[in-house]
Amino acid sequence: MAEAIPQTTTAATGSSVRAALVAAIAISAFTLSVATFELAMADWPSGFVLLVVMPLMALIFCGCALWSATLLLRVRKGGLKFALPFLICALTLAALVYAPLQQIALQQNFDWHRKTRERIVARIEAGELSPNVSYNKNLIALGDREPNVSAGGNDIVVDETDEGTYVLFLTSRGLKHYFTGFLRVPPGGDPNKFFEFEDKPPSQLVRYDERWYFVAN
Repeated sequence: MAEAIPQTTTAATGSSVRAALVAAIAISAFTLSVATFELAMADWPSGFVLLVVMPLMALIFCGCALWSATLLLRVRKGGLKFALPFLICALTLAALVYAPLQQIALQQNFDWHRKTRERIVARIEAGELSPNVSYNKNLIALGDREPNVSAGGNDIVVDETDEGTYVLFLTSRGLKHYFTGFLRVPPGGDPNKFFEFEDKPPSQLVRYDERWYFVAN
């Protein structure tokens, strides 16, 4: 009977560390996922979801970090394993502050969909696709039959000019006509000449390739 008590205590300690470690990993992973794909989820109506998810996720992560910090008090008696949950939270916080998570997600989006988007641009230039939305002469609704290459319902925005066709594939579509996306310009084209920027230049303009730009209004 005297030997059973330490064994039980050791088992309970190991179990508590594992539970804390699993919780820290799960919460940190979900927090990083939300931060990485925040821009992609910002289009209507999921933008409203973010108003709930982001603050709630921040509270849960802060609570996890504080809870893991209390486990540091048990390091002296229980060993360094009690510092692992706090270390995971600290590394997650560092990634949130310093890692370019959204840029990584955008680059992945660009690389993953580039060939499909270029095929769609070729079809537009060949006259196979043209604006098909009655209330907007610049909008092509690709619908569910085409690959999903544009946020907000798989609609793309086109601008026919003398120098060629500008095509915008959306990555987010927010309230008050706010949008972000990849703009494909014609040869010698200037993204600032896209009709959406006639009244105001883009708030973001990042070149991804010779004729591809990430833009935001």
